[in-house]
Amino acid sequence: MIARGLSAQTPRDSTLRLADLGSGGGIPALVVASEWTDSSLDLIEANGRRAAFLRVALDRLGLGGRARVVEERAEACGRDQAMRGVFDGVTARSFGRPAVVAECAAPLLKPGGWLVVSEPPPGLEQGGLRWPTEPLRQLGLVAERRVNEEFEYQVLRQAEPCPDRFPRRDGVPAKRPLF
Repeated sequence: MIARGLSAQTPRDSTLRLADLGSGGGIPALVVASEWTDSSLDLIEANGRRAAFLRVALDRLGLGGRARVVEERAEACGRDQAMRGVFDGVTARSFGRPAVVAECAAPLLKPGGWLVVSEPPPGLEQGGLRWPTEPLRQLGLVAERRVNEEFEYQVLRQAEPCPDRFPRRDGVPAKRPLF
């Protein structure tokens, strides 16, 4: 599980600020919020119906004091100075292609922060290198490792601050991906 995999990245007694891109039905965000009780979590979800569901779920699970729903596009969050470069970790599951995830997550991360992305099972990949070094470097990201536990996920590290030119305007990362 992601929470267990991240424990190797950061001591559990640390207070972390985390974000989940495209939280949708709440996986992995609600699990991470439940497991990492000393952390705060922003669930970033642009879809109004899904955001409303997440608010109810947070309330029912008693997580409202540590987690909040941000009903906004991820690109807008990355340009918001209150959210830019402040997160210790970002998670993403089914958010988009690797280039979109990287461009939307990198501006949110502080240097040294990590991005954990759910990966497709072996054999279902579309071919090619999913996390190419040079385009990631433009965003200040470095791919660290792919982990195969109960499922597979990629861990990336924010090696340096994301340049101010990223993320590009809403929708552009998906229409014109960096890689």
